[in-house]
Amino acid sequence: MSIAHVLAAQPVLRTPRLTLVQHGPEYLEQVLVAMQDAEAMKLTGTRAEFTREQVLAHLERLVGADDRADFAILDESGAYLGEIVLNDLDDDNLAMNYRIGLASSGVRGKGYGTEAGRAVVEWGFDAVGLHRISLDVFSFNPGAQRSYEKIGFIVEGRARDAMLWDGEWVDSILMSMLATDPRP
Repeated sequence: MSIAHVLAAQPVLRTPRLTLVQHGPEYLEQVLVAMQDAEAMKLTGTRAEFTREQVLAHLERLVGADDRADFAILDESGAYLGEIVLNDLDDDNLAMNYRIGLASSGVRGKGYGTEAGRAVVEWGFDAVGLHRISLDVFSFNPGAQRSYEKIGFIVEGRARDAMLWDGEWVDSILMSMLATDPRP
């Protein structure tokens, strides 16, 4: 089965505290609320503002997409905690980009991102058949870097002064994980 078919048939992933489900338009209100969290937007380097219609159009195209996997992260009660994504499929090189955004400061720092990340990375390597998963994390987000290292990502390098945020240059730390790397 091709990578595109596996991505299009995105499964539900379960961890001890979380359920990861296909992200889509049913989470529009939660996404709009999350986009009002200034810290969350900074941590992901997001400056753009999006209309309700733009966010809805994005969420509608996720369901059944064969070039990405977008999961809504839900806690044991079904509350929306954020999103975790494999995107930017490079089919020829069996590689994708990893991205996560937790919805609020009340969610961050509790291990949810690490727990969800382990599940998605495992699925990406074992079910999708990826060889490489990579990411960028800004230097003002050391908590995320620690989480990525717990998942098994390794620092590959640093893009110096990659982003100007509030008048200050910020580095981007490049990290990756290979299917052949040990998993914690």
